[in-house]
Amino acid sequence: MRKWVQEMGLGLAAVGRPAYITLGRDEDLGRDRDVAAMRARTWEVLDAAWAAGVRYVDVARSYGRAEEFLAGWLADRGIRPGEIEIGSKWGYEYVGGWRMDAARHEEKDLSAARLRRQLGETRELLGEHLTLYQIHSATVESGVLDDEEVLGELRALRAGGVAVGLSTTGPRQAATIDRAVATGLFDTVQSTWNLLERSAGEALARAHAAGLTVIVKEGVANGRLTSRGAPPALADAARERGVTPDALALAAVLARPWAGIVLSGAATTAQLAENLTASAVTWDDEAEKALAGLAEDAETYWARRAALPWA
Repeated sequence: MRKWVQEMGLGLAAVGRPAYITLGRDEDLGRDRDVAAMRARTWEVLDAAWAAGVRYVDVARSYGRAEEFLAGWLADRGIRPGEIEIGSKWGYEYVGGWRMDAARHEEKDLSAARLRRQLGETRELLGEHLTLYQIHSATVESGVLDDEEVLGELRALRAGGVAVGLSTTGPRQAATIDRAVATGLFDTVQSTWNLLERSAGEALARAHAAGLTVIVKEGVANGRLTSRGAPPALADAARERGVTPDALALAAVLARPWAGIVLSGAATTAQLAENLTASAVTWDDEAEKALAGLAEDAETYWARRAALPWA
């Protein structure tokens, strides 16, 4: 996997399954969320991303049928391995049964047995397109970063030419990032950083300095930093600059010197187009000062995220 510096990628969490925790999905997707409809929407967003020059796509075993939809798109469009980089993740399993009202939508297990099974499933779908395989939502508390069976499997995968990484979650992201760097194993780290949740910033800078590519997820905080939920200060700053709140929020992420790939989680082509304008938005000291007050305590941020409904 090549080193990426301040480029936009596409994450498929919001389009691979019928329900997710992004604000405004009723407006974006309507009621028709059967498999065929979601496949068509996924392909539309992928087409738009490809046309715009996006060359990194992020999926996971738990994103419903996202890997399946992506594999079909790659084959249909005749895209060869190496023409686009694909990162997937293992550890969560989708258990929602394609139901909006499922009691649980995903189940976490960071065991070596699940790694082996899910890697096989991912390779069956994505084959040689798979560039990066990541632990999904690693934490220090889970023990996965000290599990020698898991780490051995990841070392073997890396030796075979697939980069390995991890994604982080929760108010102790920084501790997880530092522990991952200390292993010397990982090529990438994918973490949440946005104008509301900045707690991982210094650790991500350390990871970048250690040679890891930093992938940033949830740059618009599951819709809380878009026009649907933007705090007044962000809405006003975006209006003054003639851009959308999501574009300004993503420009803030792109301005971090440690940011490698910044993911758009767009569910529609219109959202993707707005997100991608972030690359042309200037983030300056005035914006930094005006929006510094949006930062929340990490515990507060993650509690609010956990309360978002699957819709």
